[in-house]
Amino acid sequence: MIIVIGCDHAAFDLKETIIKHLENNEKISNIIDCNDEVRYIEKDGKFIPEAVDYPDIAKSVCEKIINSEEEIRGILICGTGIGMSIAANKFKGIRAAVCSDIFCAEYCRLHNNANVLCMGARVINADKACELTDIFVKTEFEGGRHSKRLEKIEKFEN
Repeated sequence: MIIVIGCDHAAFDLKETIIKHLENNEKISNIIDCNDEVRYIEKDGKFIPEAVDYPDIAKSVCEKIINSEEEIRGILICGTGIGMSIAANKFKGIRAAVCSDIFCAEYCRLHNNANVLCMGARVINADKACELTDIFVKTEFEGGRHSKRLEKIEKFEN
């Protein structure tokens, strides 16, 4: 499985932590980081990542998912996860879910076949984000009665 990941400036450190965590997952064959070289600016005597517009990052991640023929899932992180989710869900074929707990991370895959996990760096800590990522990666779609519902959603897109 390929994981494509991106973040805005609020979540750069968390994204880096998740990438390092995913490098130890044998189910992952490749990790694609959609953030170009991060530029730092000085603010109040500290160097912080320069502001990035989350819709641009969401677009980059979603296009890679849509255009891939391999098994691929995405992770998008911003301050709350909400902005990334809204932007990602504008793309046909993307099912992005904001998750901050274990139940939602599992069921977004089991019942909704979510292909993008959105998280908020200002909402959860790094340990929780890594735990949710693991659940998102390992959980498979149940299919069955849930497939019929996803087909209805696809009709909305068309």
